[in-house]
Amino acid sequence: MALSDEGRKMSIYAVRTTSGQERTVADLLTSRIGLKKLAVSSILVPEIIKGYIFVEATGPHVVDEAISGVRHARARTRGMTTISAVERFIVTKPVIENLNVNNVVEVVSGPFKGSKAKITGIDKVKQEITIELLEEGFAILPITVHADYVKLVSKTESEKNVREKTS
Repeated sequence: MALSDEGRKMSIYAVRTTSGQERTVADLLTSRIGLKKLAVSSILVPEIIKGYIFVEATGPHVVDEAISGVRHARARTRGMTTISAVERFIVTKPVIENLNVNNVVEVVSGPFKGSKAKITGIDKVKQEITIELLEEGFAILPITVHADYVKLVSKTESEKNVREKTS
C-alpha cells in the first residue's frame, strides 16, 4: 500500500476486461477519472496479461465507480493485488538476458532490418551482440549491433532440450 498526495492509503485492484481491449479500457477510465475527479493514482496495462488491467485507488468502491458503464470493462476481481505481484510487469529484463550464442534472431532496426541472423558473440557489458546474416547471397563479415536492434526468433537445440528436462 502506498499513500496518495492527500495522505490516503492506495491499494491495487485487478479489473477484468475483454481480451485485446485493455488499452481501450484504460483510456476510457483515464478520461472518466479526470471528469469525476476520482481518487485513482495509476492504471497499469501489462502486455503479458491479456484480459486484465490494474488500477491503483483508495478503495474498491472507487474502482467500481470508475468502471461502471465503461465498455469492455467486465468487473473488478475480489480483493486487492499486492505490489510484488504487479512489480514483475513493471521491471523489464534487458533483451540481452534472453539471448545466447547460436540463437537465430531477426534484425528489427538499422540497415539490415528484416534480415535473419545467427548470434556469434555477446558482450553483456556493452549490451552488444555480434551476428552473421543468414539470408545474404554473399558472405558478410560479422556485424556488431546493440541488443535492442534484434528480436529472438529461435533458441538453439541444446537450450530447448534443457528447458524440456526441467519441465
